[in-house]
Amino acid sequence: MTAVPVSRSWTHAAIATLQAENNRSADTHLYKIELPEHWGVDLFVKDESCHRTGSLKHRLARSLFLFGLVNGWINEGTTIVEASSGSTAVSEAYFAQLLGLDFVAVMTAGTSPEKIALIEQFGGRCHFVDHADEVYAAAASIAAETNGHYMDQFTYAERATDWRGNNNIAESIFNQLAHERFPEPSWVVVGSGTGGTSATIGRYIRYHGHSSRLMVVDPEGSAFYPAWKNQDLSVVTGNSSRIEGIGRPRVEPSFVPGVIDSMLEIPDAASVAAMMHFKKLTGLHAGPSTGTNLWGVWQLIAQMVAAGEKGSIVTLMCDGGERYVGSYNNPAWLDAKGLDPSPHLASLDDFFATGVWQG
Repeated sequence: MTAVPVSRSWTHAAIATLQAENNRSADTHLYKIELPEHWGVDLFVKDESCHRTGSLKHRLARSLFLFGLVNGWINEGTTIVEASSGSTAVSEAYFAQLLGLDFVAVMTAGTSPEKIALIEQFGGRCHFVDHADEVYAAAASIAAETNGHYMDQFTYAERATDWRGNNNIAESIFNQLAHERFPEPSWVVVGSGTGGTSATIGRYIRYHGHSSRLMVVDPEGSAFYPAWKNQDLSVVTGNSSRIEGIGRPRVEPSFVPGVIDSMLEIPDAASVAAMMHFKKLTGLHAGPSTGTNLWGVWQLIAQMVAAGEKGSIVTLMCDGGERYVGSYNNPAWLDAKGLDPSPHLASLDDFFATGVWQG
């Protein structure tokens, strides 16, 4: 019998380590948010900040590591490199440390200090560039110099996750809704950072024959919304998103527009306002990309109320607000960025008072 090569033995052990980590992890909470009873709409928020690394990207990072291992791209001693605005890098730094691998995150200099500290806490190193569209080449270059592996979440996010099930986020959502009065949601609302989450959920909905619709929300200046609206995947804006974790200067390979039923472009100040309002409404301290989700959610709920449509909506709490103490939760920082949430906060107060969306 031929002996198992040392590299294969390490790979088997690494996969077992990731599977054990997953087995130790309970599923994330699905919170029901109390709304006026006469609206006839139930809102559920899946709190992905419960993961060990504090965000939705924990799932993606585990999948990307498994994908790299089974493809033979990651071996003992491989340096892992990623282009990331923060949360994916935090999660990948954690898994790299778990496997005893070096990790380098390539990001813009404007990434929140809280996220940088978390990456370094998990043993990662940060490499900064000035503009969002420079991260790709810089990450590829560092991977080549270190004989490492560029994870490339923007390409592989949609294919590293099994969209048919296998405990992905879509399967988790539908399982957790099984005993609710509207177990099949009318809408699922998510943002687009890599495109992987929307691709997974949209494919799962179709594969399992659900009638649920998928809305993707996108911050202002991102390439995803105009690409979907105009059916042109060549769109390039070159803009850095002011909402960390979502929005891209180009359409990423993992973006699958065909599974999306509706898209909305969300003003950045509205994302911040919805984040602030959510904390006041629920006591849950979320990050700004969750605010982007919620600004879309409230518009959908208003449409359902106006049409007399009963049902449920699910969205994601992508990460916690504690990662943004010095930025989106800092009035001086918001003012310096030209972000004034006050008009949008007034709109939300008016909506909850009347049930009518004025924008």
